[in-house]
Amino acid sequence: MKLNELADNAGSNPKRMRVGRGVGPGKGKTAGRGVKGQKSRRGVSINGFEGGQMPIHMRVPKRGFNTPNAKTLAWVNLDRIVKAVEAGKLDAKAVIDEAALVKGGVVRRVRDGIRVLARGAVTTKLTISVTGASAAAVKAVEAAGGTLTVKAAPAAAEA
Repeated sequence: MKLNELADNAGSNPKRMRVGRGVGPGKGKTAGRGVKGQKSRRGVSINGFEGGQMPIHMRVPKRGFNTPNAKTLAWVNLDRIVKAVEAGKLDAKAVIDEAALVKGGVVRRVRDGIRVLARGAVTTKLTISVTGASAAAVKAVEAAGGTLTVKAAPAAAEA
């Protein structure tokens, strides 16, 4: 087979139907849209409108609730912190706070604070200061001889 012998399969690339070209057979005159009314015109058909009847998205019951002022905390497990200390990205002797976790590449961004979770074992003595921590994480750090202090979340900018 040569480049000049390449071709599409028959019928795989049909010609585009050009609508509204005269009154001949096919898609002329009204271009398959019927006659008159909102839907025969361009760009005005209202999606979800049911002719004055209560639309289905308003008839069905709603579930759940989204808290508008909920805090979004970035979270990190203890095994990630221990791995970063072993790799030399975090200093075990210094206080490991949110800025150090971001600088060490353990978490990408602080958001409304960082919460430490308990997955993984802590072998070295660590001093961690973050916005939130699970009770199991606090126990695990204290069992290794370190401290995990939970500080107040940074105040959101008042608008």
